[in-house]
Amino acid sequence: MRRLSLRTAAVAVCLVVPLAGCTTPNDTAATTSPSSTAGDAAGPDVNGDGKVIIGVLSPGDLNDNGYYESFVTKAQAFTDKQGWQLIKVGSVNQADALNQARNLCRQKVDMVALGASELKDALGASEETVCGKTAWYVPAQQDLEQTPKITISRDFINEVIFATGYANGLLMKEKGYTKAGYVTGPEADFSVQAAKAFKAGIRTVIPEATLVTTYTGDFNDSGKAKEAAQAQVNQGVKALYPYLGGATDEVAKFGNTKDLILSTPGTDRCDSTSPKFQVSSIFDPGEYFAAGLQDFADGELKMGVAREWHLGKDPVPTVKICGGTPAQNTALETFIKDVGSGKIDVDTEVAKLGS
Repeated sequence: MRRLSLRTAAVAVCLVVPLAGCTTPNDTAATTSPSSTAGDAAGPDVNGDGKVIIGVLSPGDLNDNGYYESFVTKAQAFTDKQGWQLIKVGSVNQADALNQARNLCRQKVDMVALGASELKDALGASEETVCGKTAWYVPAQQDLEQTPKITISRDFINEVIFATGYANGLLMKEKGYTKAGYVTGPEADFSVQAAKAFKAGIRTVIPEATLVTTYTGDFNDSGKAKEAAQAQVNQGVKALYPYLGGATDEVAKFGNTKDLILSTPGTDRCDSTSPKFQVSSIFDPGEYFAAGLQDFADGELKMGVAREWHLGKDPVPTVKICGGTPAQNTALETFIKDVGSGKIDVDTEVAKLGS
């Protein structure tokens, strides 16, 4: 997931040319000269065939109303405007990521973009001849190594999830709540860390607050996620963070029936009425990718470098309280600015309050 829920009619059927998953000796041979890399290209037609094709691989459901869908929706809008072609492949298994990347390169894409860093095994293809004239865009956090053949769009999940917890704390304090819940998929490093950051943010406002955490093993299984949410409600949870993919909306609709405080996992859905959210936790990968595509169109997207996005310094990531009071909105805005300026050391606070 990576993190993680905007349905729009603009999402088209995935354009995928079926190709064999096998490799050839030429596929796996390393590119021989740095001068042939995509980072030296003057414009988006990296392979010089007179057209621009962007290929996206995503581990998630491209119609999840949120994190994964946002990535391709923003890309579709941008490529349509530019007159480019977009090839989208969703629900890619991590074990198949490398072959799927090779398949895109055989279709002469000018860029391979990964929808989330869970598919980092695909990056092996960036060193192979089959992808020798291809740019690579990869969203990541601190744990992905920068190489000369890829560009990384890096955000810092602790920052935005910490602020999400703070926003929940403000809303919980108003209602006298002290117990929150967090439902997610696999118990991966990033999902465990997000739980700690969420808890720490709440405790910044309510020191005695507790957090019930459930790992269902699947970001998209609505049945498991709703079962987990029901169990948490039975334990007295009043605010719930569905840190999920395709299962988000079903859990949020359930949460609406219990009058829970709900937060989005990645996108701004303050205008949504079914389900309704009280906090928008915005680390929208589509926004990051759109900025990268604009640089690509301008011939300014260079391989071997990373672009960083920080809470309180950039437009995204950020957090919004949907319909918050003036006092709550002001408190949250100040908190976000303090994170951006360094006045609040997020890692220190998460380590202190998130355990």
